[in-house]
Amino acid sequence: MGQAMVHPKDSQSATLVGSDLPPRVRSALEQLLSVISEEIVRGLGKMLNELEQQLFQQANHARNAAAQDDQFNALRNLRLTRADFIPLYLHGLEDTLARLRAPRPDTEAAATAKSNSQQWQLLDRDSDDEEIMLRDLAVRYESRATLTLYLLGQRFGVMAGAPAFETDRLPVGPRALLRIAEDTANALHHDGVLRLLLYRAFEHHVLAGYPTLVELMNESLAKAGILPGLEFVPARIRPASQPARNEAAETAAVKQSNFAAAGGAAGAAATAPAGDAPQAPYTGWLGQANAPSAADDAMQFALLQQLLSGRRGLIGKLQAGSQAPDAEALAAPALDEMLGTIQRNPRGATAPERKRSLRDVHQAVLAMARQQRGTAATLSRDDNDTFDLLGLLYTELEREVRDDTLARELLDRLQVPLLRLALQDRAFFVRSEHPGRMFLNTVAESGASWLGEDGVDPHFENQLAQTVERVVNDYQGDVQVFEQANADLQQQLQVQARRAEVSERRHVEAARGKEKLAVAKQRAAVVLDELLKDKQLPRFVQTLLRQAWADVLTLVLLRNGESSELWRTHLDATQRIIEVTCAKDSTLDADLASQIEQSMLQVGYHANEATAMARQLSRAPTESDDAASRTELTVKLKSHTRLGEDTAAKKVEVRPRNGEEQSCYDYLRSLPFGTWMEFVNNQQGDKTRRRLSWYSPITDNALFVNNRGQRVAEMTLDHLARLMAQQQLRVVTVESSRMVDRAWQATLSVLRSFAGQSEQPVWTAPT
Repeated sequence: MGQAMVHPKDSQSATLVGSDLPPRVRSALEQLLSVISEEIVRGLGKMLNELEQQLFQQANHARNAAAQDDQFNALRNLRLTRADFIPLYLHGLEDTLARLRAPRPDTEAAATAKSNSQQWQLLDRDSDDEEIMLRDLAVRYESRATLTLYLLGQRFGVMAGAPAFETDRLPVGPRALLRIAEDTANALHHDGVLRLLLYRAFEHHVLAGYPTLVELMNESLAKAGILPGLEFVPARIRPASQPARNEAAETAAVKQSNFAAAGGAAGAAATAPAGDAPQAPYTGWLGQANAPSAADDAMQFALLQQLLSGRRGLIGKLQAGSQAPDAEALAAPALDEMLGTIQRNPRGATAPERKRSLRDVHQAVLAMARQQRGTAATLSRDDNDTFDLLGLLYTELEREVRDDTLARELLDRLQVPLLRLALQDRAFFVRSEHPGRMFLNTVAESGASWLGEDGVDPHFENQLAQTVERVVNDYQGDVQVFEQANADLQQQLQVQARRAEVSERRHVEAARGKEKLAVAKQRAAVVLDELLKDKQLPRFVQTLLRQAWADVLTLVLLRNGESSELWRTHLDATQRIIEVTCAKDSTLDADLASQIEQSMLQVGYHANEATAMARQLSRAPTESDDAASRTELTVKLKSHTRLGEDTAAKKVEVRPRNGEEQSCYDYLRSLPFGTWMEFVNNQQGDKTRRRLSWYSPITDNALFVNNRGQRVAEMTLDHLARLMAQQQLRVVTVESSRMVDRAWQATLSVLRSFAGQSEQPVWTAPT
């Protein structure tokens, strides 16, 4: 094949056939491997095709010959090893499954020991990029299948004869699949450029269908007899008539049950500061589809009607008059035909100077029916309820959509098509992944109040308007119109997300560069402190060492690392400076002076300043030294911008954190990169969402970008913790990420208030 490949079966790779697993477990895993292999092989084939095309295009558009050679070398390597990639990956997957009952290595202790032993070692940029990318991908796809992964972990725990597996330990979890891809790429000697492209293509073609794959794996194990009846059923809250003293315990039980169903996700390590059960933070790009909500899926339209009846009864008492008792209810086909007429002529339903509402549509339908029949007409109970539910949902949505956005107009255009869809398919209200509901969410979020002017993409708005117009023109009862429209928008959002990720990556790299500089600067200061300990040097010499010479050490450490010969040379020079300036002999050390001068020029000092400082640091001071020249040099030293110094930043003395602020601080440090946060802008409660792209556990700095990947802010985690403790900042969770889902929950709260229910019911999933 042109390269020597380490094949798993040639080394210490395990197989299911040769494993010591019980026959029943081995049989179940063999069936599971067959299901996974079929899906993954298809995705890996598409992935390798895309990689070849990307590398070829990048080589053709390379800026210089060197970059083109690198791309062609990567392409040649991929083609040489392509035939081996899929078999090698599948053998790695089988090896992971075959070691199901093998003792788990203490990776956390090893990682901690490694971290302590290399506390001041500068990180390798490429390997750090890969680690960050793999971790972000794993967290993203774990959050998209939390419930099904939780069930899968229970089944793997049974097969392993151990407690339920956490998501990160699952042999078929996102982390495991990505780790196998990494091992396969390393075994095939793929370089860093090729590996990063491979991980991104792996996401698009393998992980994109991972939530569906997890469901297939659960089905396979259930058919094999591994917990065949396992389902997640949240705890029910008891009726309000129960004693008040039990309410707190019941609520806590429900929260704990819901948290367990989410698999703990990122929350086990990221305990929410307020004491509530943690929810998985949302890390996807805004507007994209996320995992469906189990609570929404389980709701039933009949239960919603019960809530609506309470509202209708209360409103009926406050309104005079009622519908004529002999009015005939419109049949579904007739109602749909009338709505189709309004859809084709939208301005006929209301005055042109006034925004149309669903109440206007309702009145227009009844007027049209009276005109056609000559008698009064009404709507059936189900149809009336659909009008009311959609109207309430629209009311809540419009609270979060800015008035001056295109989304307002587009939502108005979608009213009638969505109404016809909801009348035809009541699942619109009870299924969060319904195509019409997902399409509505994308349109609404394009004008969200928390988006801000800097987060709007004009090109996407144009595509959105065209898609909405196509739905309005084409929808005649076929849900495929909404499915295709939603698929088109999701494709556009994927393109937008890729652009945002590229932009975000550049800002993260710049921030990480600043962190490496800060680490090098800190290490240089520690080294100087150790060398100057118990040394009686003149104050002026100490100032030169701790400022100008510290910058020299920082630059050498940053560029070459502690293991380099140049770093050892400068440490020897530092030791020599201390010895010379402490000695009584005032003879100039010419070699040392020359070395110091060249080093000072490297950090930006002028030639005359470098020469003067070199003379001061390469001989012992005497009483005859010119004090005026020292003063002048000190002034120049203070006016010189030090390496990596931010002149615009003001140093603020950090006061100690209280208990709540410390809890928030610890929680923030446990969040994954890419977590979205909402900042409260003013006393009116206006909010803005920003993405926590990166933060440094060393410097405490955090980088924020907007929905387009543009850098918008840089703050410290300490400042963020104080904002969170003051309720000025909150983490956006998966459950609250979508606007339509939040609006729907607000709608249910309104209905419950009419029905006299203070607590939200927890619905059980239908069997």
